[in-house]
Amino acid sequence: MTQPPPWPYGPPPHPDGDGTGGPGFPPPRNRRGPLIVASLGGATLLVLSLIVVFTLAGGGDPSAGGNYTPNAATSSRPPSAPSTATTAESTGSSSPASTTASTLPPRRSAPVAAPGPQKILKLADHPILQNPDEGLQNLACALPPWQSNPAAAERFFSAATRCLDAAWGPFLRAYNLPFVSPKLHFPSGPNFRTPCGTIDVGIATAAYYCENNLYVPFAGLQTDQYGDNPGVYLALLAHEYGHHVQEVAGIMDAVWQRIYAVGQHSPKGLELSRRKELQAQCFSGMFLGSHVDQGGSISRDMYEKAWYDQETRGDDTSGTHDHGSNANYAAWWRAGAYDNRIADCNTFAAAPADVA
Repeated sequence: MTQPPPWPYGPPPHPDGDGTGGPGFPPPRNRRGPLIVASLGGATLLVLSLIVVFTLAGGGDPSAGGNYTPNAATSSRPPSAPSTATTAESTGSSSPASTTASTLPPRRSAPVAAPGPQKILKLADHPILQNPDEGLQNLACALPPWQSNPAAAERFFSAATRCLDAAWGPFLRAYNLPFVSPKLHFPSGPNFRTPCGTIDVGIATAAYYCENNLYVPFAGLQTDQYGDNPGVYLALLAHEYGHHVQEVAGIMDAVWQRIYAVGQHSPKGLELSRRKELQAQCFSGMFLGSHVDQGGSISRDMYEKAWYDQETRGDDTSGTHDHGSNANYAAWWRAGAYDNRIADCNTFAAAPADVA
């Protein structure tokens, strides 16, 4: 089962680039047309007179006039911008030299790194749930023998988690989702602390998932009731790992946003919780169904024990209203196990009666 993460729980941040690019190169100056022939003589005389006056006043020395500026800015092409130039806007200078075209480099937006894999915050229309032919690859899973003691259980669940990683990791990466393996914990005692709060071990919390952390307290397994039945415990672990699949995909974030919006204990909030839990059941069934009889440790006997055990779990047993009735709890697990098709696990598109 899962608990809500701390509020607010919104979509992951996405990198934003600076889209406020500057003016770029200045436009080229207009070329002047030819002089009118009729005025050529008068204009020539005037220019010659000015040259004489200029020569007498300044002697042709560029430093003599104080405000003399070379006429390079009359070019009709946009100049190349030197990388070390300083613009008038950035320095506050008002001198003519700082405003010529040759000293105005274009502003460019800062480069934005290509985004990596991202969660997709969707439910019924999530991409991983759309292909009716998509399922987990059939693989062999090597597990150590089950023994009902804490040390042996840790070895069993650690090996099983590696098999779950091998099954779900490539599947999720194929959708460009940010897959990471969950961190496995084996708490002891009547309760344990998680990022989602302190959890009491009991019939409703045989195992627990919270934000990339998977908790399997040995005391919650009820080995005195279930005995040496590794298929039962494997299905339990695969259910909690199903919540990790939801977390990586973005389904977990999306459903908690809606639960917060309607109220966790409201009728609609409880229904959303059941849809979340029953989907994890279906994902658990997919894992066992895709690994049974593949030459590894998951035998037909383990698979059948898990199949029938699902009828003993659910809200009828726990007295809660957030996981689904025992009948629906079993039905969704078997839907995943029978065909190994993830589209069959779209509990968010199911009729209300199927998630009661």
